[in-house]
Amino acid sequence: MTATDTHRAIDAVWRIESPKLIAGLARIVRDVGVAEDLAQDALVAALEQWPQSGVPDNPGAWLMAAAKHRAIDHFRRNTRLERKHEELGREGVIQKIGAREVRAGEGQMKDLEAAFDDDVGDDLLRLMFVACHPVLSTEARVALTLRLLGGLTTDEIARAFLVPEPTVAQRIVRAKRTLAEACVPFEVPRGDELAARLSSVLAVIYLVFNEGYAATAGDDWMRPSLCEEALRLGRVLAELAPQEPEVHGLVALMEIQASRSRARVGPSGEPILLNDQNRAHWDQLLIRRGLAALERAEKLRAEKLGGRTRRADNLDSERSSVAQGPYALQAAIAYSAGNGLAAHRHALRFACPAHTVTCCGIESRRCRRDGVRSSRGPEARRCADFFRLT
Repeated sequence: MTATDTHRAIDAVWRIESPKLIAGLARIVRDVGVAEDLAQDALVAALEQWPQSGVPDNPGAWLMAAAKHRAIDHFRRNTRLERKHEELGREGVIQKIGAREVRAGEGQMKDLEAAFDDDVGDDLLRLMFVACHPVLSTEARVALTLRLLGGLTTDEIARAFLVPEPTVAQRIVRAKRTLAEACVPFEVPRGDELAARLSSVLAVIYLVFNEGYAATAGDDWMRPSLCEEALRLGRVLAELAPQEPEVHGLVALMEIQASRSRARVGPSGEPILLNDQNRAHWDQLLIRRGLAALERAEKLRAEKLGGRTRRADNLDSERSSVAQGPYALQAAIAYSAGNGLAAHRHALRFACPAHTVTCCGIESRRCRRDGVRSSRGPEARRCADFFRLT
């Protein structure tokens, strides 16, 4: 394997493994910035050693072991520094304090070693909630999420959003400083806070997807790399939070929308609207995955409503408004919009309270033609925004 091949392998491994490394370290050091620095140290070690020794059989485990050793060194340095401070300030009790700190440091290192054997799933979920914490601005949440969970470099994020690299770097630095100053706990929120915090995570992922699906700046109509990254993050979140209906609703929406990517751009890069797209270019695998996620969201929502199967023909609007989430609603409409009357009727049981479909524009005319009255209000405005991206 040449040096170039080795560096490509390292880049690929880092993109996959870095979120796990940072998440595991952050749980122990309780500082996202320090955790990222320690993970970067492990990456540097790989860049130094792998070109000579070759890529290990289990590169993820190698990086994890390297990160663990550097985290232990970090605790030892801090313990020695604290002990020196105590020696300078309280010489009379140096032996007691020193022994106590040594025991504390040894205990932390044992905890650290044990922690790396734990399942990383909960750590990744915690990292998602921390990176998307409401204390941060939306721009900071997006940049930090792509950096920590997407494994993207600052330059890659800057190029994706067409902003100067120093701007992205400052957003990331300020975000990590804000999290440290606010003492944001590295944990999954519970109770009433969970819904609001989960909404923030979903909004960030969808914002990344939309920037790829309909770019707000630059000459390109789409940026597929951002769509792919958002899809990957959404799928990871669905694995980590399998009982949350709206997580699956968001995944369904992104899968169905992404299925049309190849048909949305012409040979010269010009946009092709939905009615003019060649359906043969749609990705049927993504459509099937989207429908499976939509079915999963519906099943979970029905269970939360008491385990009763929802049926459009006898569902009162009040119960439906409680049951229906915005992402699952848009996913159902996205599928029906591009797949004709049969799919339109199939989607009603997901999207339509009391025989009402939330739609707009051309879809409203189709609904009237099909004998389904269109709705008004905030939901309709949401769908109007949505269909402009179709």
